[in-house]
Amino acid sequence: MSLLNQSPKDYGALELIVRRPGIDEREVISEANLDVHLGLIGDTWISRKSSSTHDGSANPKAQVTLMNSRVIALLAQAKEDWPLAGDQLYVDLDLSTTNLPPAARLKVGSAIIEITDQPHTGCKKFAERFGQDAFRFVNAQAHRDLRLRGANAKVIQSGTIRVGDIVEVI
Repeated sequence: MSLLNQSPKDYGALELIVRRPGIDEREVISEANLDVHLGLIGDTWISRKSSSTHDGSANPKAQVTLMNSRVIALLAQAKEDWPLAGDQLYVDLDLSTTNLPPAARLKVGSAIIEITDQPHTGCKKFAERFGQDAFRFVNAQAHRDLRLRGANAKVIQSGTIRVGDIVEVI
């Protein structure tokens, strides 16, 4: 667990960008555009149904999802399996609620995103892909504040992001 607690707190790195063009489809890309209204351009977030909104529309508090790269490296082993987690941005940055409370802002490339209060606990597909033990580990009550499963965010300033960009807490 100590390695997982050693991610940088103020400046990290964007290690992987994944676009989800369709259900169960993943595209690893080196550059993307984040848009205030559409999220990650080319991703299906905007067309996905959500049980957490009154009308079933896409949840604006879950526009972009981030996962700590150290956690997914532990769970997936091979980097080519990271996209199976279903997140869009994989960062080496402390995503804990202590470091990034709701409304914390991150500058990534020329975009700015804001951490929301929407919990990111994963789904049945995460458990199927990485196993029940991994699912229980990332969602354990003792680890909840660490956000091992990741964090939800919304885009507040559109911009371009690239793998290797600094992720800065602002």
